[in-house]
Amino acid sequence: QVQLVESGGGLVQPGGSLTLSCAASGSFSRFYVMGWYRQAPGNQRELVASITHNSRTNYADSVKGRFSISRDNAKNTVYLQMNSLQSEDMAVYYCNTGGSTFMQGPYWGQGTQVTVSS
Repeated sequence: QVQLVESGGGLVQPGGSLTLSCAASGSFSRFYVMGWYRQAPGNQRELVASITHNSRTNYADSVKGRFSISRDNAKNTVYLQMNSLQSEDMAVYYCNTGGSTFMQGPYWGQGTQVTVSS
């Protein structure tokens, strides 16, 4: 089993920035793809961004140019830097891992709320 612990969510004003972190432990492999998904009320969970062990990245069109995903393999941690946040970005953000491609893996974090409001 892999455990994922997210942090960094919160309240931010429109146009503001937040950085999410997700630390993996347990039977985690550094070769796993790590990613961020989000789910807003009434919507399906959707991919935000994902990153391979050698830092190839994949982004949803809606966040390209505003969000940046990175990882620290020594710390088994993935980050999501979110800039120019908009109300449409408000959702629960989930960390995901366990796959070797950009497809979602079987392991999920508990989620962290991102609220964008003035």
